[in-house]
Amino acid sequence: MSSILEVKQRFGIIGGSPGLERALQKALQVASTDISVLISGESGVGKEAIPRIIHSQSHRKHNRYIAVNCGAIPEGTIDSELFGHEKGAFTGATGTRKGYFEEADGGTIFLDEVGELPLSTQVRLLRVLETGEFIKVGSSKIQKTDVRICAATNVNLIEAIDKGRFREDLYYRLNTVEIKLPPLRERKDDVHLLFRKFASDFADKYHVSPVRLTPDAVALLKDYRWPGNIRQLRNLAEQLSVVEGEKDIDSDLLMAYLPDSGRSGLPALYNKGNQGSQGSSDFANEREILYKILFDMRKDITDLKKLTTELMNSGEPSEEWKEDNSQLLSRIYSQEPSGESPEATRNLNPEQRKYLPVYSEEGTSVHPQTYETEHETVEQENLSLQEKELELIKKALDRNGDKRKDAARDLGISERTLYRKIKQYNL
Repeated sequence: MSSILEVKQRFGIIGGSPGLERALQKALQVASTDISVLISGESGVGKEAIPRIIHSQSHRKHNRYIAVNCGAIPEGTIDSELFGHEKGAFTGATGTRKGYFEEADGGTIFLDEVGELPLSTQVRLLRVLETGEFIKVGSSKIQKTDVRICAATNVNLIEAIDKGRFREDLYYRLNTVEIKLPPLRERKDDVHLLFRKFASDFADKYHVSPVRLTPDAVALLKDYRWPGNIRQLRNLAEQLSVVEGEKDIDSDLLMAYLPDSGRSGLPALYNKGNQGSQGSSDFANEREILYKILFDMRKDITDLKKLTTELMNSGEPSEEWKEDNSQLLSRIYSQEPSGESPEATRNLNPEQRKYLPVYSEEGTSVHPQTYETEHETVEQENLSLQEKELELIKKALDRNGDKRKDAARDLGISERTLYRKIKQYNL
């Protein structure tokens, strides 16, 4: 078995990152067996090199090696491509054709982008993995094949299984051994080595001087996130070799060739220190004050509804209610304002102040409505609660021809309570 260094030299693999070394070591260890291998990694990391290494180090190396891009074959013809077809099996099938599994008998077949296979094809592939048997399209004859399968994917097959796009049993048959290739951003020390190799290759290809990076450009190259991985780096080296007449590339020139090079690709963190601490504190204080005022107003309205009900039914609130709402009663009947203290409201702007209770110069509550200036005269309704109640009772009696039972029903009170009110108001 060859060493990792020999494999690198033979297949032109550049770099010495720990992740790459582990992947190559695992590939060499499984090469002598016939177990299936799943190669995973992002698009552009060079997954196609691993099955070639495995095939070259196996006892199948003198037989055929076939690489198939499953994502590039239309769904209607994928079964025919992989397993072959008989003459007349479908429109256009003018003769019998061998599939890749028949052609690669005794060798190795590499299924790239295996996650793109249709579910019906996955069933056929599972049978090949389990029994070595397959049936051509349009045939009923079972055929045998002895093929070592390597598969690769850049998608998360576990998520595909959860979404019903990939068979779980096929996943575990393919994933006997998994080899993960690290993305280029995790191989920072290898980035410049790869770039120099590509620059040298393209200089020979296009008969130009190789491009060179200044130290600041090398730093930018290492810090870039490389979403396209090695494929993107290779394209960058080719562009610079062909387009740039000046062969010394600095960071400013390099940034023009790197998409979104000014961004890290990571989510930005919001720093509260970006705003003035005083402004943030004032905003928080005003918000808390407004919340407190609104909640207090809501509670007071609820309590006033209860008071109205008590007065409608009995003429005065119960002792229990008075004890529970002593503060409310003091605000209603006393001459002392109970609004927020000047310290609590002095930071409110005019738009916020309009929601505060309004008080006269003597300190008595006028009416909780908006006003333009503190000297504006606010009109108050002359009707008291008792006068309003009396008016409602009169209207109900008139509407029902002085029939107390019907009037009580309209008012939503008992006939006994209405009788007491009639007596109270001398109706």
